[in-house]
Parts: sequence; structure tokens; C-alpha cells
Amino acid sequence: MPTEDRTLAALGLDVVPREHPLEYPGAWPRESGLLDGDRMLPLDRWAFEDRVPVISIGSNACPGQLRHKLTGAGITTPLPMVRARVTGVGIGVSAHVSLMGYVSNSPVATPGRVSELFVLWLDARQLTVIDASEGVPLPHGNFRRAWLPAPDMRVELPDGSTLPGAYAYVNRRGVLHDGAGAPRTHPGQRPLLTNLLATLPRLRDLFGTTPEEFAARARADRELCEKGSRLFAEEGMVTTGGMERYVTPPGGAKQGAPSDLPRT
Repeated sequence: MPTEDRTLAALGLDVVPREHPLEYPGAWPRESGLLDGDRMLPLDRWAFEDRVPVISIGSNACPGQLRHKLTGAGITTPLPMVRARVTGVGIGVSAHVSLMGYVSNSPVATPGRVSELFVLWLDARQLTVIDASEGVPLPHGNFRRAWLPAPDMRVELPDGSTLPGAYAYVNRRGVLHDGAGAPRTHPGQRPLLTNLLATLPRLRDLFGTTPEEFAARARADRELCEKGSRLFAEEGMVTTGGMERYVTPPGGAKQGAPSDLPRT
């Protein structure tokens, strides 16, 4: 594909869920690539020893969202995104309402099951920005960055090689369950909110009756989002995602992480 055809807009990858919450998690690329400004370029390798591998579960696999986060912090360095076969990690529903106006994805343990997910290879500055966007530095932030080691999780790159482990952002509040106690899967923002609003009268009292009302009321209203997050717990809808054992308390050592990885 010619370079001029590799802009995010031309590839349909320019959506920014932070600006259009009902589009969450945004469009994911069909294949691996190098996010370089407003373009997705081909990659010539799958592993980057001088960078940190982070498994993307939600909008961090959306190039438009990544560009929005990084350029907002003044960072324009390229970012490799590698499509990988990840065994043992699936996509669940975070047990919190985001200030961005959506209910986000969260990793859940799926032993033996394979998911097609993106591995971001982040340099130190990029990692700091993405950490901040997930609330990692905050004492009560919604996510913690956790090292998922092999062989507990298997991350297979396009050339068949595997990683010794990778990071993922694990929700501090847990995930929503499916009614039978198991983590529910995320069907997409609009159907998820439609279902939650239809089944939870108290949620409708807070956020309205439609996904559009939910997103509009939630955006940047910290108190309302906190009420919505507490409601999930009060309604008995929250369970563990199976990744909690990999989370280290803020300030603690990163369990299982190679000593030469950047620390934030």
C-alpha cells in the first residue's frame, strides 16, 4: 500500500473513543504496524528489546486513541503494535464507570483460550503516559500495571516466537460477572450500556435511559462516575478477573518482571 494510503483516516483507524465514547474501544488494526504520527507503517520485526511489552485489552489497541494520548503529552516517537496470539488472557468488563463516558474493557483470565490481541512495545516516555492514562500512579486509580509471566500466559508473536511475559492493565475494582459468577465478556459499548440500563433501575436514575445519555452524563463528572462504580458493587455484579494475583501494591517490586525493564 502506498505511504499516502497509510494515514489513520484512510485505514479507518482515526476514531478517538475519548472524544466519541460510544465508539469504545475504537477500531483495531487488521495487522501489526508501526504507529508513526498519523500513519500506520509496516514493521520489519516483532520484538524490541529496548522497549516494554504491554498487552492491549481495550482502546490502547486503537491507533487513534494512542495518538491522542501521546501527542497530548508532546510525544511523537513511533510506537510498534504487534498482533499476537495470547493464551490465557481474555476481554472482560471493568467494574467502574470511566470519566471518559464509557465502561471499559479489562483483562480476565481465560486458561487455555487464545485471543488475538495487540502487544504495544513502549519506550520509557510512552510507558509513563499510558500508565498515567490508566491511573497507575494514583493511590486509588482504576488500573494497576501487572506483569503476566510465561508459562501462566503465552504470548506468541507472528513469527512463532514467544515472550517471557508481558504487562497488562488490571482493574483494581474487579470486573462485572455474567450472572453466574464468571466474568462477562464485553459486547461493545452500545450493547453493553443498553443492557445495563435496561436491567438496573438505579443506573437509569443516575445516567438516563439511553447509551447517549449515559455517555453525556458520565463525561468528566467524577462524583457521578464514582456513584456508578459503587452501584455495580452494591448490586452484587462484581467478581474477580483472575489477574489480581499478578498485581503488586503501588511502590512494591514488580513480581516476575525482568530487572532491566523501565520502572515508573
